[in-house]
Amino acid sequence: MDIKLRTAKILLTGLLLALLISPASAAGPLKIGYSDWPGWVAWQVAIEKGWFKEAGVEVKFEWFDYSASMDAFAAGKLDAVNVTNGDALVLGASGAKSSIILVTDYSNGNDMIVAKPGIASLKGLKGKKVGLEFGLVEHLLLLNGLQKSGMKESDVTLVKAPTNELPQVLASPDVAAIGAWQPVSGTAMKQVPGAKAIYTSADEPGLIYDVLAVNPVNLAAHRSDWIKVIKVWLRVISYLNDPKTRNDAITIMSARVGLTPAAYLPLLAGTRILTQDEIKKVFVKTEGFRSIYGSSRIVDSFNVKYDIYKTAQDVDKAIDPSLTAGM
Repeated sequence: MDIKLRTAKILLTGLLLALLISPASAAGPLKIGYSDWPGWVAWQVAIEKGWFKEAGVEVKFEWFDYSASMDAFAAGKLDAVNVTNGDALVLGASGAKSSIILVTDYSNGNDMIVAKPGIASLKGLKGKKVGLEFGLVEHLLLLNGLQKSGMKESDVTLVKAPTNELPQVLASPDVAAIGAWQPVSGTAMKQVPGAKAIYTSADEPGLIYDVLAVNPVNLAAHRSDWIKVIKVWLRVISYLNDPKTRNDAITIMSARVGLTPAAYLPLLAGTRILTQDEIKKVFVKTEGFRSIYGSSRIVDSFNVKYDIYKTAQDVDKAIDPSLTAGM
Protein backbone atom coordinates (compact mmCIF):
# COMPACT_ATOMS: atom_id res chain seq x y z
CA MET A 1 0.00 0.00 0.00
CA ASP A 2 1.27 3.51 -0.86
CA ILE A 3 2.62 5.17 2.30
CA LYS A 4 0.33 8.22 1.99
CA LEU A 5 -2.75 6.09 1.38
CA ARG A 6 -1.85 3.87 4.32
CA THR A 7 -1.21 6.87 6.56
CA ALA A 8 -4.47 8.53 5.48
CA LYS A 9 -6.35 5.33 6.28
CA ILE A 10 -4.76 5.14 9.73
CA LEU A 11 -5.44 8.84 10.35
CA LEU A 12 -9.13 8.50 9.51
CA THR A 13 -9.60 5.27 11.42
CA GLY A 14 -7.72 6.54 14.47
CA LEU A 15 -9.63 9.81 14.65
CA LEU A 16 -13.01 8.10 14.34
CA LEU A 17 -12.17 5.49 16.96
CA ALA A 18 -10.77 8.11 19.34
CA LEU A 19 -14.18 9.76 19.27
CA LEU A 20 -16.30 6.62 19.48
CA ILE A 21 -14.55 4.24 21.86
CA SER A 22 -11.98 3.74 24.55
CA PRO A 23 -10.17 0.87 22.76
CA ALA A 24 -8.14 -0.48 25.62
CA SER A 25 -10.75 -0.47 28.34
CA ALA A 26 -12.41 -3.82 27.61
CA ALA A 27 -11.94 -6.70 30.01
CA GLY A 28 -10.14 -9.88 28.98
CA PRO A 29 -6.61 -10.78 27.91
CA LEU A 30 -4.09 -8.22 26.76
CA LYS A 31 -4.31 -8.26 22.97
CA ILE A 32 -0.92 -7.81 21.30
CA GLY A 33 -0.29 -7.61 17.55
CA TYR A 34 2.93 -9.00 16.12
CA SER A 35 4.28 -9.69 12.65
CA ASP A 36 7.15 -11.13 10.65
CA TRP A 37 10.26 -9.48 12.08
CA PRO A 38 12.82 -11.47 14.14
CA GLY A 39 12.60 -9.12 17.12
CA TRP A 40 8.86 -9.80 17.30
CA VAL A 41 8.76 -13.41 16.13
CA ALA A 42 10.81 -14.13 19.27
CA TRP A 43 7.59 -13.67 21.28
CA GLN A 44 6.62 -17.05 19.84
CA VAL A 45 9.08 -18.72 22.21
CA ALA A 46 7.17 -17.43 25.24
CA ILE A 47 3.83 -18.27 23.64
CA GLU A 48 4.75 -21.89 23.00
CA LYS A 49 6.54 -22.36 26.32
CA GLY A 50 3.55 -21.10 28.31
CA TRP A 51 5.61 -18.43 30.06
CA PHE A 52 2.83 -15.84 30.19
CA LYS A 53 0.63 -18.21 32.15
CA GLU A 54 3.54 -18.93 34.48
CA ALA A 55 3.99 -15.17 34.96
CA GLY A 56 0.32 -14.78 35.88
CA VAL A 57 -0.70 -12.60 32.96
CA GLU A 58 -3.34 -13.41 30.36
CA VAL A 59 -2.36 -12.41 26.83
CA LYS A 60 -3.55 -13.05 23.30
CA PHE A 61 -1.01 -12.56 20.53
CA GLU A 62 -2.52 -11.93 17.11
CA TRP A 63 -0.48 -12.43 13.92
CA PHE A 64 -0.73 -9.82 11.15
CA ASP A 65 0.94 -8.50 8.07
CA TYR A 66 2.77 -5.45 9.37
CA SER A 67 0.56 -2.68 7.96
CA ALA A 68 -2.56 -4.57 9.03
CA SER A 69 -1.29 -4.66 12.62
CA MET A 70 -1.10 -0.86 12.61
CA ASP A 71 -4.62 -0.63 11.21
CA ALA A 72 -5.90 -3.00 13.92
CA PHE A 73 -4.29 -0.93 16.68
CA ALA A 74 -5.69 2.28 15.23
CA ALA A 75 -9.13 0.64 15.11
CA GLY A 76 -8.97 -0.24 18.81
CA LYS A 77 -8.80 -3.99 18.17
CA LEU A 78 -5.44 -4.35 19.95
CA ASP A 79 -4.12 -3.16 23.29
CA ALA A 80 -0.54 -3.10 22.00
CA VAL A 81 1.35 -3.53 18.77
CA ASN A 82 4.92 -4.26 17.74
CA VAL A 83 6.05 -1.52 15.37
CA THR A 84 9.06 0.64 14.56
CA ASN A 85 9.46 3.75 16.69
CA GLY A 86 8.70 5.88 13.64
CA ASP A 87 5.45 4.08 12.97
CA ALA A 88 4.44 4.44 16.61
CA LEU A 89 4.65 8.18 15.96
CA VAL A 90 2.56 7.77 12.78
CA LEU A 91 -0.11 6.07 14.85
CA GLY A 92 0.05 8.85 17.43
CA ALA A 93 -0.42 11.47 14.74
CA SER A 94 -3.58 9.63 13.67
CA GLY A 95 -5.09 9.92 17.13
CA ALA A 96 -4.16 6.36 18.09
CA LYS A 97 -1.77 7.39 20.84
CA SER A 98 0.59 4.86 22.36
CA SER A 99 3.29 4.54 24.98
CA ILE A 100 6.53 2.84 24.00
CA ILE A 101 7.27 0.65 27.03
CA LEU A 102 9.83 -1.75 25.53
CA VAL A 103 12.50 -1.59 22.85
CA THR A 104 12.94 -5.12 21.55
CA ASP A 105 15.73 -4.59 19.01
CA TYR A 106 17.17 -2.45 16.27
CA SER A 107 17.74 -3.32 12.65
CA ASN A 108 21.36 -4.37 12.29
CA GLY A 109 21.73 -4.97 8.57
CA ASN A 110 18.35 -6.26 7.44
CA ASP A 111 17.49 -2.85 5.97
CA MET A 112 19.68 -2.20 2.93
CA ILE A 113 20.58 -0.02 0.00
CA VAL A 114 21.31 -2.61 -2.69
CA ALA A 115 23.22 -1.56 -5.81
CA LYS A 116 23.95 -3.15 -9.14
CA PRO A 117 27.42 -4.57 -9.95
CA GLY A 118 30.09 -1.92 -10.38
CA ILE A 119 28.74 0.41 -7.70
CA ALA A 120 30.81 0.03 -4.54
CA SER A 121 29.46 2.81 -2.34
CA LEU A 122 26.77 5.45 -2.03
CA LYS A 123 29.04 7.93 -3.79
CA GLY A 124 28.71 5.75 -6.86
CA LEU A 125 25.00 6.57 -6.98
CA LYS A 126 25.53 10.25 -7.81
CA GLY A 127 23.39 11.16 -10.80
CA LYS A 128 21.68 7.77 -10.78
CA LYS A 129 18.20 6.46 -9.96
CA VAL A 130 17.33 4.74 -6.69
CA GLY A 131 14.08 2.86 -6.21
CA LEU A 132 12.32 2.77 -2.84
CA GLU A 133 8.96 3.20 -1.15
CA PHE A 134 8.77 6.90 -0.43
CA GLY A 135 8.50 7.84 3.25
CA LEU A 136 9.44 4.48 4.74
CA VAL A 137 12.53 3.68 6.79
CA GLU A 138 14.63 2.86 3.71
CA HIS A 139 14.11 6.43 2.55
CA LEU A 140 15.46 7.67 5.88
CA LEU A 141 18.31 5.13 5.68
CA LEU A 142 19.30 6.43 2.24
CA LEU A 143 19.18 10.08 3.31
CA ASN A 144 21.30 9.36 6.38
CA GLY A 145 23.86 7.49 4.29
CA LEU A 146 24.03 10.19 1.65
CA GLN A 147 24.62 12.84 4.31
CA LYS A 148 27.43 10.79 5.86
CA SER A 149 28.95 10.46 2.37
CA GLY A 150 28.93 14.23 1.83
CA MET A 151 25.94 14.05 -0.53
CA LYS A 152 22.33 15.21 -0.52
CA GLU A 153 19.03 13.82 -1.73
CA SER A 154 19.15 15.84 -4.94
CA ASP A 155 22.34 13.99 -5.94
CA VAL A 156 20.14 10.99 -6.79
CA THR A 157 16.77 10.57 -8.50
CA LEU A 158 14.22 8.68 -6.44
CA VAL A 159 11.96 6.19 -8.18
CA LYS A 160 8.87 5.43 -6.10
CA ALA A 161 7.72 1.82 -5.96
CA PRO A 162 6.03 -0.54 -3.48
CA THR A 163 8.56 -2.49 -1.46
CA ASN A 164 7.45 -5.88 -2.79
CA GLU A 165 8.10 -4.72 -6.37
CA LEU A 166 11.64 -3.49 -5.75
CA PRO A 167 13.46 -6.65 -6.94
CA GLN A 168 11.90 -6.09 -10.38
CA VAL A 169 12.76 -2.38 -10.17
CA LEU A 170 16.43 -3.20 -9.55
CA ALA A 171 16.38 -5.56 -12.54
CA SER A 172 15.14 -2.76 -14.81
CA PRO A 173 17.82 -1.13 -16.99
CA ASP A 174 17.70 2.45 -15.71
CA VAL A 175 17.70 1.97 -11.91
CA ALA A 176 21.08 1.67 -10.18
CA ALA A 177 19.98 0.75 -6.67
CA ILE A 178 17.02 0.14 -4.38
CA GLY A 179 16.23 0.48 -0.69
CA ALA A 180 14.51 -2.54 0.88
CA TRP A 181 14.53 -4.82 3.90
CA GLN A 182 14.93 -8.57 4.17
CA PRO A 183 13.71 -10.79 2.65
CA VAL A 184 12.91 -8.41 -0.24
CA SER A 185 16.49 -7.12 -0.40
CA GLY A 186 17.81 -10.69 -0.49
CA THR A 187 15.44 -11.55 -3.32
CA ALA A 188 16.68 -8.54 -5.28
CA MET A 189 20.30 -9.65 -4.92
CA LYS A 190 19.37 -13.12 -6.18
CA GLN A 191 17.54 -11.72 -9.20
CA VAL A 192 20.36 -9.36 -10.17
CA PRO A 193 23.62 -11.36 -10.10
CA GLY A 194 26.46 -9.37 -8.58
CA ALA A 195 24.19 -6.88 -6.82
CA LYS A 196 25.22 -6.16 -3.25
CA ALA A 197 24.38 -4.09 -0.21
CA ILE A 198 26.43 -0.87 -0.18
CA TYR A 199 24.85 0.64 2.94
CA THR A 200 22.75 -0.99 5.65
CA SER A 201 21.15 -0.33 9.00
CA ALA A 202 24.26 -1.89 10.57
CA ASP A 203 26.10 1.29 9.51
CA GLU A 204 23.83 3.38 11.76
CA PRO A 205 22.73 1.41 14.86
CA GLY A 206 19.54 2.85 16.28
CA LEU A 207 18.26 4.40 13.08
CA ILE A 208 15.40 1.89 13.16
CA TYR A 209 14.25 0.74 16.61
CA ASP A 210 11.52 -1.84 17.03
CA VAL A 211 9.22 -1.39 19.99
CA LEU A 212 6.18 -2.56 21.90
CA ALA A 213 3.69 0.32 21.87
CA VAL A 214 0.75 0.13 24.30
CA ASN A 215 -2.53 2.00 24.40
CA PRO A 216 -2.08 4.50 27.28
CA VAL A 217 -5.53 3.82 28.74
CA ASN A 218 -4.82 0.11 28.93
CA LEU A 219 -1.36 0.75 30.33
CA ALA A 220 -2.77 2.86 33.16
CA ALA A 221 -5.38 0.21 33.98
CA HIS A 222 -3.06 -2.82 33.73
CA ARG A 223 0.40 -1.51 34.53
CA SER A 224 1.33 -4.53 36.68
CA ASP A 225 0.37 -6.89 33.85
CA TRP A 226 2.53 -5.02 31.35
CA ILE A 227 5.47 -5.26 33.75
CA LYS A 228 4.93 -9.04 33.72
CA VAL A 229 4.91 -9.00 29.90
CA ILE A 230 8.27 -7.22 29.90
CA LYS A 231 9.69 -9.74 32.38
CA VAL A 232 8.59 -12.55 30.07
CA TRP A 233 10.39 -10.80 27.21
CA LEU A 234 13.58 -10.71 29.28
CA ARG A 235 13.18 -14.46 29.76
CA VAL A 236 12.90 -14.86 25.98
CA ILE A 237 16.14 -12.90 25.51
CA SER A 238 17.95 -15.15 27.99
CA TYR A 239 16.64 -18.28 26.29
CA LEU A 240 17.70 -17.01 22.86
CA ASN A 241 21.16 -15.99 24.03
CA ASP A 242 21.91 -19.13 26.06
CA PRO A 243 23.99 -21.54 23.90
CA LYS A 244 22.15 -24.45 25.53
CA THR A 245 18.71 -23.27 24.41
CA ARG A 246 19.44 -21.01 21.41
CA ASN A 247 18.81 -23.72 18.82
CA ASP A 248 15.42 -24.50 20.31
CA ALA A 249 14.48 -20.81 20.23
CA ILE A 250 15.55 -20.49 16.59
CA THR A 251 13.61 -23.63 15.65
CA ILE A 252 10.45 -22.15 17.20
CA MET A 253 10.95 -18.77 15.51
CA SER A 254 11.74 -20.15 12.06
CA ALA A 255 8.76 -22.50 12.16
CA ARG A 256 6.45 -19.54 12.85
CA VAL A 257 7.39 -17.96 9.51
CA GLY A 258 7.71 -21.19 7.52
CA LEU A 259 11.49 -21.30 7.18
CA THR A 260 14.16 -23.77 8.19
CA PRO A 261 16.45 -22.74 11.06
CA ALA A 262 19.34 -22.47 8.59
CA ALA A 263 17.35 -20.12 6.34
CA TYR A 264 16.29 -18.03 9.31
CA LEU A 265 19.75 -17.45 10.74
CA PRO A 266 20.76 -14.67 8.27
CA LEU A 267 17.57 -12.75 9.09
CA LEU A 268 18.22 -13.09 12.79
CA ALA A 269 21.81 -11.95 12.29
CA GLY A 270 20.54 -8.71 10.76
CA THR A 271 18.55 -7.94 13.90
CA ARG A 272 20.18 -6.78 17.12
CA ILE A 273 17.88 -8.09 19.85
CA LEU A 274 18.78 -6.01 22.87
CA THR A 275 19.92 -7.38 26.20
CA GLN A 276 18.37 -6.17 29.44
CA ASP A 277 21.24 -3.73 30.04
CA GLU A 278 21.03 -2.43 26.46
CA ILE A 279 17.28 -1.85 26.82
CA LYS A 280 17.92 0.34 29.86
CA LYS A 281 20.62 2.30 28.02
CA VAL A 282 18.45 3.14 24.99
CA PHE A 283 15.80 4.55 27.36
CA VAL A 284 18.29 7.16 28.64
CA LYS A 285 17.24 10.53 27.24
CA THR A 286 20.03 11.71 24.93
CA GLU A 287 20.33 12.99 21.38
CA GLY A 288 21.29 10.81 18.43
CA PHE A 289 20.58 7.24 17.42
CA ARG A 290 21.87 5.58 20.59
CA SER A 291 18.73 6.64 22.45
CA ILE A 292 15.11 5.86 21.62
CA TYR A 293 14.44 9.54 22.35
CA GLY A 294 17.09 10.86 19.97
CA SER A 295 16.21 8.38 17.25
CA SER A 296 12.50 9.13 17.53
CA ARG A 297 13.09 12.89 17.28
CA ILE A 298 15.07 12.36 14.08
CA VAL A 299 12.33 10.15 12.65
CA ASP A 300 9.66 12.64 13.71
CA SER A 301 11.43 15.43 11.81
CA PHE A 302 11.67 13.15 8.77
CA ASN A 303 7.96 12.30 8.96
CA VAL A 304 6.96 15.95 9.08
CA LYS A 305 9.37 16.97 6.30
CA TYR A 306 8.07 14.29 3.97
CA ASP A 307 4.42 14.91 4.82
CA ILE A 308 3.80 11.55 6.49
CA TYR A 309 1.95 13.68 9.01
CA LYS A 310 1.60 17.44 9.46
CA THR A 311 2.46 18.20 13.09
CA ALA A 312 5.55 17.18 15.08
CA GLN A 313 4.77 14.67 17.81
CA ASP A 314 5.64 14.97 21.50
CA VAL A 315 8.34 12.28 21.66
CA ASP A 316 8.68 12.48 25.44
CA LYS A 317 4.98 11.67 25.90
CA ALA A 318 5.22 8.78 23.44
CA ILE A 319 7.89 6.97 25.49
CA ASP A 320 7.51 5.51 28.98
CA PRO A 321 10.82 4.25 30.39
CA SER A 322 9.45 3.63 33.88
CA LEU A 323 8.46 -0.01 33.42
CA THR A 324 11.98 -1.14 32.59
CA ALA A 325 13.82 1.27 34.90
CA GLY A 326 13.66 -0.89 38.01
CA MET A 327 14.50 -4.21 36.36
